[in-house]
Amino acid sequence: MKRILVIDDAATVRLYHRNILEAAGFAVSEAVNGLEALERVAESPFDLYLVDINMPKLDGYGFLRELRGKDIPQAPAIMVSTEAAANDQKLAYVSGANLYLIKPVRPERLLAHVLTLLGLASLPPGGGSASDVEGKRS
Repeated sequence: MKRILVIDDAATVRLYHRNILEAAGFAVSEAVNGLEALERVAESPFDLYLVDINMPKLDGYGFLRELRGKDIPQAPAIMVSTEAAANDQKLAYVSGANLYLIKPVRPERLLAHVLTLLGLASLPPGGGSASDVEGKRS
């Protein structure tokens, strides 16, 4: 079972994402900020990270920079935020995000991106590839 870490300081957002992901068969853990997330990663790496930007102690950008600097197996990270400015998206990708989504994210859209990044999505008709996903960092 694929393990996903949801990192967000808002309990309602964590619950929303948890419900979507668990219903799809994923094992979900939570962290309320980047520091707590790094502690969870030290215990055991995850297969995918769902990361908010604005959090206390260590924000999403800082978490991703720290994560990407670690000598551990790396996993895809989706930055999910209310911040919609192009600069926020640029900072997310520079920090190590593979995809940037703006809240609120529809459940089917979130799941489609998660499945693609985990290599679990079937190819679209005509034989596209995972790199065809819009906004995905290669």
